[in-house]
Amino acid sequence: MNKSLSKLKVMVPEDLAQVCQNWQKSGQKVVFTNGCFDILHLGHVEYLEQAAQLGDKLVIGLNTDRSVNALKGPERPVNPEYARALVLASLGFVDAVCLFDEDTPLDLIKKLSPDCLVKGGDYVPETVVGAKFVEEKGGKVFIIPLTEGFSTTSLINKLSK
Repeated sequence: MNKSLSKLKVMVPEDLAQVCQNWQKSGQKVVFTNGCFDILHLGHVEYLEQAAQLGDKLVIGLNTDRSVNALKGPERPVNPEYARALVLASLGFVDAVCLFDEDTPLDLIKKLSPDCLVKGGDYVPETVVGAKFVEEKGGKVFIIPLTEGFSTTSLINKLSK
């Protein structure tokens, strides 16, 4: 059975590191962001699309179910990691998705060595995990403003009323 394009975009760190290295060798700029992306909404899509425009290849580090649970509490995630990964991978401007189980994506960032690191407007560059590593190797850190009125927590709250 043939794998879908979305499934081919979901990679383990070692394979993705090699892919990123190949992209960079061919002169392409790799952009990295990370998150839980539990219930994909307009805010996520706008954020990811803007991140993709900062380079040639957009790579997403996706928290595993265990790490989402540790960060967000016992009721999360709503969607399992496999579903979240495939939904993200199905977006045309996303080039790869990689799960990580650690508390932060620092090890994954070091393994992938992206040219750009992107986070949402609820961060400042000094608090972005991996910023120092990326900047020390000549990369850039970008903060993208959040889309007002859209958050996973607010969606969950609205649905539970």
